[in-house]
Amino acid sequence: MGLDFSVVPGYLDTILLGVIWTIAITVAAAVVSFFGGILFAVIALYAPWFIRLPVRFFAWLFMGTPLLLQLFLIYFGLVELGIDLPAFVAGVIGLGLHFAVYNSELIQTAILAVDKGQMEAARTLGCSRGQALRKVVIPQAVRDVIPPIGNNMIALLKDSALVSVIGVSELTLSAQLAIGRTYRPFEFYAVAAVLYYIVNLGMEAVLRRIERKTALSR
Repeated sequence: MGLDFSVVPGYLDTILLGVIWTIAITVAAAVVSFFGGILFAVIALYAPWFIRLPVRFFAWLFMGTPLLLQLFLIYFGLVELGIDLPAFVAGVIGLGLHFAVYNSELIQTAILAVDKGQMEAARTLGCSRGQALRKVVIPQAVRDVIPPIGNNMIALLKDSALVSVIGVSELTLSAQLAIGRTYRPFEFYAVAAVLYYIVNLGMEAVLRRIERKTALSR
């Protein structure tokens, strides 16, 4: 049995819907991971120990366990506690928290690299510690880690395929549904790979534009 890509157009609407869901969950999880990373970094560096230690344990747990297991725990495990999350929401939370932990490590390093005189100058001008962090220190730190955070966002896009196991109809699951009806795995996985690559290129272009804008603002 040879290759037959003529079956693909009949399932193009399913595949393209999967692309839309992939982009949606990637963008939503990226937002969670970015702001979650800032929050975790600030807590790890400045919060009281009784808040800082649980957050550090949480970060250690997420960095030391597989993302797939975390998705299962959030989607299936929380049901036993009476928390029944939709698959999309569970996927966004799982991906977002997983990459927030890694973003946090980058942001912590960048915050510590900001000249301490910046904080002191802001405090001298009448800013509270929180205002100095929010208006002076964190913007500089985040600007310095845009490239590595961008790399994490690319990894997040690729790992978004894992949410297919909890029933989110993103690109991988959409391809699998088409394969289940046509028994043409190579054709649909090949199309999915090409579409992932195209989305990846688009994401890289957006990230490069953000990097150029942040570089000009230095």
